[in-house]
Amino acid sequence: MNDVTIIGAGVAGLWAARSCLARGLHPRLIDRGGAPGPHGCSWWAGGMLAPECEGTTAERQVVTHGRLAASLWADVTHVTKNGTLVLAPERDRSELDRFASRTDGHTLCDAAAIAALEPDLAKQHRRGLFFASEAHLDPRLALADLTQSLSDAGVVVETGTVEPSALRGQVVDCRGLSAQADVPGLRGVRGEMIVLRSDEITLSRPIRLLHPRHPLYVVPRAKGVFMLGATQIESAARGSITMRSALELLSAAYALDPRFAEAEIVEMGADLRPAFADHVPKILRKGRVLYLNGLFRHGFLLAPALAEQAAEYLFTGKTGDLFDAD
Repeated sequence: MNDVTIIGAGVAGLWAARSCLARGLHPRLIDRGGAPGPHGCSWWAGGMLAPECEGTTAERQVVTHGRLAASLWADVTHVTKNGTLVLAPERDRSELDRFASRTDGHTLCDAAAIAALEPDLAKQHRRGLFFASEAHLDPRLALADLTQSLSDAGVVVETGTVEPSALRGQVVDCRGLSAQADVPGLRGVRGEMIVLRSDEITLSRPIRLLHPRHPLYVVPRAKGVFMLGATQIESAARGSITMRSALELLSAAYALDPRFAEAEIVEMGADLRPAFADHVPKILRKGRVLYLNGLFRHGFLLAPALAEQAAEYLFTGKTGDLFDAD
């Protein structure tokens, strides 16, 4: 017998199932595309667990809950805790000063400190910020490991399309933008990414390159693979990455390290991320249905906290600060 039905097997739905299991609740998990894959926006994530860096624009809840993400994920999958290095071209050094003024938990790096952290970037950058407490993971490996841990506990992802109103009992809706008709204020924000492979460059941690128009993050993965991202476009249009965005991302990567010019392009992708106006995820209650949504660019950072609060409500009736105030 199922105590709760969860619709959507992206990072939020998978974590909701895990959090329910931890409280003795047995979930049923359904997704229209089945197990995690390219059909879900979680597949295209960067995998940065960087609450301090996100604090430059994000609300307090993102930073506070995000600080717990690395330890929670470490119980599920491999997490690399090497921090985040933030750089800026010398002509844009004011961007670095602005970033520093809006964030906590960093130390200022000169050229020698940058070279010590990332030898391959030696002599290319003169000033930076190092956020030692931050971490990163491989999103696709993390999704696979999370799915496997649920399977080991007897919860498999069913393939199917259902509406919350057609289900009996308690329902947790984690469909993202597919739930837009039921979730007021939800909109899509387009994000695009490129995956490169290079045997000339080695990085130990995510690098954020600041730029007033074309910011970039580079996340290292195994075997010389790097994920480039940072586009944030107010658009509901789906489809492949645009030429403009590809040029911006690749040009920014070249500015970080010219050796990226010889890198192999492995993959390009784009998807729409669900967001509320304040870019903070929320739990909305409508009768028997809890909607977990609005994860935007904080999916891997905040899915554990969102799921924990939802499962706690199902178990005890207690709400948390991520519940919608309205």
